Amino acid sequence: MNNEITLSLEDAESLSMQVLMAHGFNQSHAAAITRSVVAAQRDECHSHGLYRLISCVETARNGGVDTQAEPEVTDQAPSVVRVDAKQGSSLLAFERGKPLLIEKANRCGIALLAINRSFHFSALWQEVEALSEVGLVGIAVTPSHAFVAPAGGHSPLLGTNPMAFSWPRPGKPPYTFDFATSVVARGEIELHRRAGKSIPNTWALDSSGQPTTDPTEALEGAMLPFGGYKGSALSTMIELLAGPLIGDLLGHETQAASPDHDGKPHHGEFIVAISPHALLGQDAAHHLTHAERLFEGIESQGARLPSQRRFAARERSRIDGVTLPRALYDELAELASAKPTSS
Repeated sequence: MNNEITLSLEDAESLSMQVLMAHGFNQSHAAAITRSVVAAQRDECHSHGLYRLISCVETARNGGVDTQAEPEVTDQAPSVVRVDAKQGSSLLAFERGKPLLIEKANRCGIALLAINRSFHFSALWQEVEALSEVGLVGIAVTPSHAFVAPAGGHSPLLGTNPMAFSWPRPGKPPYTFDFATSVVARGEIELHRRAGKSIPNTWALDSSGQPTTDPTEALEGAMLPFGGYKGSALSTMIELLAGPLIGDLLGHETQAASPDHDGKPHHGEFIVAISPHALLGQDAAHHLTHAERLFEGIESQGARLPSQRRFAARERSRIDGVTLPRALYDELAELASAKPTSS
């Protein structure tokens, strides 16, 4: 029996919408989430792809996300946009705040978007790439629940705390990176657990603070920051920018949704948009072209740019569709067949 199944992008979108709407997400939230998870699956970012629908459904069942929330956009200041997600998905909140963020960045040169009280589970590269698609430089950070021990520590205090950056390139895919400040994204450990595979002993500690190769022990213990104290410091910076600076929570003050509905899975996201054209005027095109020298220098040494493999996967998936484990597909199909939850 084939252990994998291939879906067209259209079928993947349909499956995602069916799963989400069967479990109470309204059309707007379901569509925003679907755009995110299908894009990740298309780019072979499996830990943030269709697999994430399972956690969305579980969070909704446990009362950790308002599946009907209508984000509230506030024009806070000349270069500041705020969006109160009202405990809904951060994805719809970003889509609602993005037009005003872009307008302000083009007018002021730089603008900030603060998203508060959101359920966040998605890859950040999609948001910064959405900015670079319209000629802006994008930066995004967000905390997560406390899964990571600080450098030299032994217990969870920091989140996996990802950061993403995207630089527009004339006529080419943007220069984009998106990485957790932990050694690896938590979803990677979860995928290893589901597959019955061990993990490197540099990824996490068990509950007694000792290195482990068992993904289950790792999920019950603490993940490690990348680069020792450097990753730990970057993670702390992200907590501050997307927490107290925008009036939201620190990662260790949040908890995943639980069956008894006492979890607090909502926190903030901090996004910066910078306009080269507002900063440089008629010289912007020249300086964007100048930047290409750096990328050419990297590639001339045989090194690859971040996201190159992802962009290649994107082109393959547009032709060949997306492949996922049959066990995951069967689980999603079962969720999709559930009787729709009334709103």
